[in-house]
Amino acid sequence: HILSAPLSTFGFKLFNSIAMLLGIGMLSEPLAFSYAGWGCGTLLLIFYGFLTCYTAKILARFIIADPAVRTYADIGRKAFGDWSTHFISLIFCLELFTVTVALVTLYADSLETIAPAYSANFYKILGLIVFLPTVFLPLSWLSVTSVLGIVSSVLLIIVILIDGLTKKTAPGSIWDPQPTNVGIASFPKLGVAFGLFMAGFSGHAAIPSLARDMIDPTQFNRMIDTAYIITTTLYGVIGVAGYCMFGNTVSEEFSRDLFATPGYNGPLNRIALYALIITPMTKFGLTSHPLNAILEHTLGLGPHSHHHDHGSDDQARCQTNFKRFGSIIQRTLMTFMAVAVSIAVPEFSSMMGILGSLFAFLMCVIGPISVKIATEKCTKWDALMMMTGVAMASWGTFSVWYTQ
Repeated sequence: HILSAPLSTFGFKLFNSIAMLLGIGMLSEPLAFSYAGWGCGTLLLIFYGFLTCYTAKILARFIIADPAVRTYADIGRKAFGDWSTHFISLIFCLELFTVTVALVTLYADSLETIAPAYSANFYKILGLIVFLPTVFLPLSWLSVTSVLGIVSSVLLIIVILIDGLTKKTAPGSIWDPQPTNVGIASFPKLGVAFGLFMAGFSGHAAIPSLARDMIDPTQFNRMIDTAYIITTTLYGVIGVAGYCMFGNTVSEEFSRDLFATPGYNGPLNRIALYALIITPMTKFGLTSHPLNAILEHTLGLGPHSHHHDHGSDDQARCQTNFKRFGSIIQRTLMTFMAVAVSIAVPEFSSMMGILGSLFAFLMCVIGPISVKIATEKCTKWDALMMMTGVAMASWGTFSVWYTQ
């Protein structure tokens, strides 16, 4: 993956950090504003950007201080012992699986918007033909396609601004906003907004690689500050523009509103929507790669070196073939499960809400602060942020299930 490149400069790691943060979570920013309202939504976006930047620095400090610590799991092991690695691996797997489900949903919803003759569920099943081969591709091939995701994100930001600024009348105009809320829509929806906002800042599992691979690790704090300022600003631009343009009727993925609203530049919006279809197709294999690697290692299907004599060559060959067959079965089943869950839970906002409320809070807030408390000292700020993180994670997770 691009994040595991050799030691690199400040600028390259800044680009990687922004690419890590700027993902499909941006599609739900306008919906998050509609749930939280202008006042609370703005405060939440800024607060989450600040909080996750703070916890990213906690993880980086552990990585830089100890050369033996290289991954998120290593940090957990140093702070809490070996048992923590299994828990971290479980959360990491569930987080990655949730992302794959969201990618399937985004692909199908975008395709249904362009070609509504068939349902989203039909496109999800059809997507197996596309998604399944990608889980068997080498990581080096998948890494190249990740650039397409960055390009599509930037393109979508450009398109929404062009659409909103060139259209003078509602719906879909920044100059003539749709009805919006200053205050909170409802407390259950506010809880969902917690997850939708936080989902955009999920990515702390990659922080150790970013910190370890910098030529000058002392520049990490300045680099990550810059990355979070840029990303939070971009999320704010998307959320504010999308909420102004479509108001309280904004869709779960505001990209669908861009295509369905008359008066826009049709070819330009079609290009942006096609980019949103291509992005999940290219990112599915990349996202599921570490998930499959962890599962194969747990199931004993990963590559291992065997010490055997000359008389056991046939046995070793059988074991290799068995592991290869088992790996094929495991990756195929995981792809089918991602599609099945996407069909069972078709709401994109639900997947992003769970991703943010449960997994992002655990990995990006509760986890890093717990490590700091266990190995250093518990300041009043850390105690306050821990209690806030636990409360918001619980509230948000419950709200996602409650609003279904």
